[in-house]
Amino acid sequence: MLPLTERLVLRKMTEADTSSLAAILTDPIAMTAYEGAFTADEVAEWLARQRQRYAADGFGLWAATLRDTGEMIGQCGVTRQRIDDDEVIEVGYLFQRAWWHRGYAIEAARACRDWAFANLDVDDVYSKVRDTNIPSMNVAIRNGMTVRRRFITRYRGIEMPHLAFAISRAEWVKARG
Repeated sequence: MLPLTERLVLRKMTEADTSSLAAILTDPIAMTAYEGAFTADEVAEWLARQRQRYAADGFGLWAATLRDTGEMIGQCGVTRQRIDDDEVIEVGYLFQRAWWHRGYAIEAARACRDWAFANLDVDDVYSKVRDTNIPSMNVAIRNGMTVRRRFITRYRGIEMPHLAFAISRAEWVKARG
């Protein structure tokens, strides 16, 4: 079962979500951490990659939809990522700017963190955050994560410093009381 929160339903994205996904990925401000807006082809590739993840792993970035209306306002989920030479399980999140500063990212990120620990045999759950992305750092911190290391990700031909935030299973269990 995929994560549910008080205000959100997380579900697999479909082709019908392309325009909602594009509202995020083609917004140059929302995509600052990626060095700018995506093209239509890059949006299609992003969606195809998530659908491949669902098939291969059983998880990926999911559509974050409002429980009341079903409107897709963002994406949040669990993916396999590389940090240097390590493969980690990561909680990632991106929301439409119109929905920022309302607590949706942390609500979804906590649900995804909990889903990862409940459904996957992992000792740690990470969030990779570009070192200039203060709002995403704040979500990771509010998700109980602390910085474990710095690393470089090469994306779109640019070397981008990142921080690896993480929470261990033991920390997660302790925080749940």
